[in-house]
Amino acid sequence: MPETATGAFDVVFRARRLIGPNGEMAGSVGVRDGRIAAVEPLDAQLDAVRTIELAGDEVLLPGLVDTHVHVNDPGRTEWEGFDTATRAAAAGGVTTILDMPLNSLPPTIDVGALEIKRKTARDKAHVDVGFWGGAVHGNRTKLRGLHEAGVFGFKCFLPHSGVDEFPPLSPTELDEALRELTGYDALMIVHAEDSEAIEHAPAAHGQAYGDFLNSRPRGAENLAIAQVIELARRIGARVHIVHLSSSDALPMIASARADGVRVTVETCPHYLSFSAEEIPDGATQFKCCPPIREARNRELLWQGLADGIIDCVVSDHSPCTPELKRFDIGDFGVAWGGVSSLQLGLPAVWTQARVRGHGLADVVRWMAHKPADLAGLRRKGAIAVGHDADFCVFAPDDAFVVDVRKLHHRNPVSPYHGRPLSGVVRETWLRGRRIVGADVESSGPRGELLIRQG
Repeated sequence: MPETATGAFDVVFRARRLIGPNGEMAGSVGVRDGRIAAVEPLDAQLDAVRTIELAGDEVLLPGLVDTHVHVNDPGRTEWEGFDTATRAAAAGGVTTILDMPLNSLPPTIDVGALEIKRKTARDKAHVDVGFWGGAVHGNRTKLRGLHEAGVFGFKCFLPHSGVDEFPPLSPTELDEALRELTGYDALMIVHAEDSEAIEHAPAAHGQAYGDFLNSRPRGAENLAIAQVIELARRIGARVHIVHLSSSDALPMIASARADGVRVTVETCPHYLSFSAEEIPDGATQFKCCPPIREARNRELLWQGLADGIIDCVVSDHSPCTPELKRFDIGDFGVAWGGVSSLQLGLPAVWTQARVRGHGLADVVRWMAHKPADLAGLRRKGAIAVGHDADFCVFAPDDAFVVDVRKLHHRNPVSPYHGRPLSGVVRETWLRGRRIVGADVESSGPRGELLIRQG
């Protein structure tokens, strides 16, 4: 990519294809002081210190926004960490992540824990990082302090979270927490599976994926989502359903929205990529909760995206050490549940989207615009004047085979290993600086710690 002459902008990008707020176009993007200062036609005369000419097979995308990442740092840094997680994010074209309030120690359930988290991340972040707070049994009086300290909202569990230090909310506690958060219009994001339904399901055990699937029935998910919707309707709360896996819930979500209930929903690349029928016995790298379901269910999730019922696609990157996946015995009942995929979200989704007739503008809406909107990140997720100059240079027709040894997250575990994917991230730019690609412009982390605005 050639670089030229001095002028009004720090950098100008020229791309035959870029995804702007109104879809795909040919254009030039002028950057000044880390922000987008101009979006003009391709042949516009924009003088700059440097001009970046994208190759003919490349598309300029806004940097992706992943609002569902478990960094686990501090406390379980052997599972992941801010250095490795944000390197993986950058390599995948993700320029902003929001860190979940568990599985770090301490969990982010009070202001003191948030400050520990920020101190841990401050000198390790290769992309911009914000934080969710946690709503757990016994911390309702701590929520306002976390809100005022700038968390982007609050995560709660209805079933057991998998770690004892992040206890779930009972139905009464969820009601009380939603009433508290509605007082300052904070967002509650919910792991929605009904704990009683799970308790009455067959216990997870052994190597057969079908047995594990039966232990987390879609009915548990559907029932919990119905309960959350009705509370949101009654209280007027803002709620967001995380990692939707059951397509059964889509009609009730659409109906609630039509009634004015403030509910949004996400799904994840693994629910859109894999199907229960293809998961081998003992392949615990595929274990996550709620689980990957059948192929028919996957296609209905894709339809939910096409219909606009599902708002966004985020990773739910939830890594652990290889030992915790129990590859030695392949037992789904005792293996840790979580999929490691932070670096692979864009090619994984694009691989599946393109064969279903979706374009890159759709993928950008699901993985950049909508997650930024969800979190209130007003300067992220779009190539638009005033936004941060965060970009992903993507080659949609290139391809590669996933090798976990080449991924940047800490432990070499992922269900995508050996899978061919379409689309290669060639460069990532953060506020006008190249952080991935040839001639990387910084020797250390350049990410900033974000707080909720307004």
